[in-house]
Parts: sequence; C-alpha cells; structure tokens
Amino acid sequence: MVAFGQFLEVLISGLLAGVLYSLVALGFVLIFKASGVFNFAQGAMVLLAGLALVRALDLMVAKGMPFWGAVIVGLVFAAAVMSLTAYLVERFVLGPLVNQDGLTLFMATIGVTFIIEGGAQMLFGAEVYPLPLFPTDAWFLFEKTFEGGILVSKIDVWGGMIAAVLVVGLALFFQRTKTGRALRAVADDHAAAQSVGISLDWIWFIVWLVAGLVALVAATVWGTKLGVQFSITFLALKALPVLIIGGFTSVPGAIVGGLIVGAGEKIAEAYLGPSIGGGIEYWFAYVLALAVLLARPQGLFGERIIERI
Repeated sequence: MVAFGQFLEVLISGLLAGVLYSLVALGFVLIFKASGVFNFAQGAMVLLAGLALVRALDLMVAKGMPFWGAVIVGLVFAAAVMSLTAYLVERFVLGPLVNQDGLTLFMATIGVTFIIEGGAQMLFGAEVYPLPLFPTDAWFLFEKTFEGGILVSKIDVWGGMIAAVLVVGLALFFQRTKTGRALRAVADDHAAAQSVGISLDWIWFIVWLVAGLVALVAATVWGTKLGVQFSITFLALKALPVLIIGGFTSVPGAIVGGLIVGAGEKIAEAYLGPSIGGGIEYWFAYVLALAVLLARPQGLFGERIIERI
C-alpha cells in the first residue's frame, strides 16, 4: 500500500507538471494550426509576457495600489505588450514573407526569438522576479488511506484548471467562429485563402495575438512556480516532445502530450533514475517522442497528411 501511494503521488505530480508544459505547447499549436509555421519564439513570448506583467505589478504596488488591482493593471499592460509584439511581427517579419516556404518562416521565428529576448532584457532587466499570483504550498490528500498522504502542489492544480479552460476556449474558437475557420483555411493553403478574400495580414496578426495571450497565461503559472527569469525561454525545447507526441495541429493533443511527457518524466526519474543515473528527466521525453514518431509521425492526435502525385 505504501509503495502504491508513492507511485500515485509520483503519477499525480507528473500529470500536473505535464499540464504546465501543455500551456506552452498550446501557443505552438495555435500558430502552427493557423499558419503552418513552427514558432520557435513561443518561449521568448512567455518570457516577455511574464516580464511585462511582473514589472508593471511591482510598479503599481510601489505606488500604493492594492495588490489585486495592481495585478489587473499588470495583466492589461502585458496584454498590450503582446498585442504590440503581434503587430510588429506581422508587419515587419511575416508580412514581407507571405507565401514563402515553411523553412524560411521557421528561420524568421528564430530571429524573432533573439530580438524579443534582447528587447525584453533592455526594457525590463535580466533579474529573477518573483510573481506570487497563485499559492505555492501543497495539500496532503488521502492521509487515512496512505501513510503520510499524497502530496499535491496547489500551483500545479491551478495550472490544470487554467489549461482546461484554454483548451475548451481554443477548440470553440477554431470550430465555431468565422475567424477560427479562416485561420484553418490559411493554414491549408495561403494562396487559396487569399483568392477568396481572406487577408493574410489580419489573420496572422490575430493568430500571433492569441498566441501572445496564451503565452501570458502560461507566464502567470510558470512565473509563480519558477520566478520570471530568462531560463523560461527554454520552455520551447521542453514543449517540443509534447508537440511531437500530441500532434502539431491538435489543441487536445497538446494537453494529452503534456500529460504523457510529465508523467513519463516523473516516473522515469523516480524508478529508473536510481539505476541508470541522474538527469533522466531531461532526455526521457525525447525518447517518448522518438517512439511516437516511429509509430505515428503526425502524432497521436495530428492530422494525417495525404499528398497525391
């Protein structure tokens, strides 16, 4: 019973950690689903959103504003920063590269990554900033069933609830709104979408704006968990196996992929790590991703691509 309780605690911890990975992966899925572009800059967007939020929050608190009032002002300011970023990316990066191949657009997002990182450092500084938006303590559950109970982090639970709301909202956005259907049409064929009157400039601005707002939501959770710091940009690499497993075009797949990666990492760390050495949590997700690639290259929930010759 004790061993099962330990396994259950590791599993729950992994699943909740995986949901936090999914919050970052959702931004990738959103842009790839709508434009066919793998946005390497998503991690930098999370960093920029987090820095804008925490610096505005600190400034408002220093001026004597109540904490939650300062949080609202900070969120509005960060959303404005992400809106400006979306406009600048569309106007000066994606706009001039309309109808270019995917590799060219991918390389452009790498350039956007370094520009965002450099600009964020110049504007907001490079220190580690605490962001106390969610409780960081834990619950001990099932104490009567398992000796010592099962430890569950409150911030991970908050992340799970936020991710669930985002998934439902994004699914409805893509399936039920005119703009969402236009985004899918642009992803299928840029030229055909233009021929029926869909403006690529407007669509790409919208998709980057929504991805920026998703990055802001991810920044609130990750910033509370780790502090807002430049290492958050490496979340892009952490989200990659999530995307491979779930599928680059599936919003629910981002969540399922995150759950698989999070649970796999924690279980491997707890039960395989002592036998084969430390650090397994850093590469085990890529082993899972490779296994999925070999069996189903489009991911578990990705759309199968059929090309006729």
